Amino acid sequence: MKNLISQLLAEAVDTLKGQGVLPADLSPSIQVENARDKAHGDFASNLAMTLAKPAGMKPRDLAEKLVAAMPAHEAVAEVNIAGPGFINIFQDGSWLARQLESALADDHLGVPRAHPAQRVVIDYSSPNLAKEMHVGHLRSSIIGDAVARVLEFLGHEVIRQNHVGDWGTQFGMLLAYLEENPVAAESELGDLENFYRQAKKRFDEDAAFADRARERVVQLQAGDPACLELWHRFNDISLGHCQAVYDRLGVSLRRDDVRGESAYNDQLADIVRQLEATGLLTESEGARCVFLDQFSNSEGKPLPVIVQKAGGGYLYATTDLAAMRYRHQQLHADRVLYFVDQRQALHFQQVFAVARKAGFVPESMELEHMGF
Repeated sequence: MKNLISQLLAEAVDTLKGQGVLPADLSPSIQVENARDKAHGDFASNLAMTLAKPAGMKPRDLAEKLVAAMPAHEAVAEVNIAGPGFINIFQDGSWLARQLESALADDHLGVPRAHPAQRVVIDYSSPNLAKEMHVGHLRSSIIGDAVARVLEFLGHEVIRQNHVGDWGTQFGMLLAYLEENPVAAESELGDLENFYRQAKKRFDEDAAFADRARERVVQLQAGDPACLELWHRFNDISLGHCQAVYDRLGVSLRRDDVRGESAYNDQLADIVRQLEATGLLTESEGARCVFLDQFSNSEGKPLPVIVQKAGGGYLYATTDLAAMRYRHQQLHADRVLYFVDQRQALHFQQVFAVARKAGFVPESMELEHMGF
């Protein structure tokens, strides 16, 4: 309704421009607010007071001319002027009732379908399977799911992606602890945070355990069947905890929506090779990085996007680049929305820019960080 009233007032302004009452080059910002006192109307605008000076008129006199120039509309029952020049608008109750009845009779509530419809990938929730979910995952899950439902209602094709943390050095530690405590594992994994703390304590205090944990990382990355079996077991239990949370919250994420960091592990070396082939890769202190002119620190020095550590390991940026390429090449996304903490804003600005520069995604594919 506010948009409709703003449009009617804009037409009145155009009419007064044509009559020479208002300067022809005037571009006012029209504000319509809910009326403080319903006895004075449903909506109010101070437009006459903001335009009085350029018009060279008293606000109330200009308000009278604006009201006279406003086109009639069936949604508006009455327009009057109050005080020094406030324009008060009364909404027509029978018109509103007809709109509601029409919406209720429509399975789609009268909401128009998006045209053209897009294929939208929504990246949300994304917990670390080594730990319990926290409030950041709660926010990501709830906000991301709400947007997914809205976009589906508008007619877009939505693909949910739960980019869980299910890979990396911490899993060597967890697998070694799980291997060491097979009988108690089922009960202890009911409290993931405690399970993680116990494994970390063993890692920090027992050199032999730490060596075994590092070996498990190597074996896991090499595809060792025994390690993979333990890893799958841990992930299944952890994902079960996550699903219980989603079900309790009414979030629509399912196991089929999970595509974790591990899914991109065998693509990371190729991501680095492609960055090198496009001339974007630079070695800095043994690490392989991408430097882009638009990113620098407070001292004006360039900020790197590190894609491979000096020891050969990969980072979140590398995995995110592989995920973006997958979402373009395999999911054929028109748009990707990332529901992640606002503190990750710079990370996403950088990886989005690198992905476009490297040709992993086309310019036409929208990439948006929906920070909270």
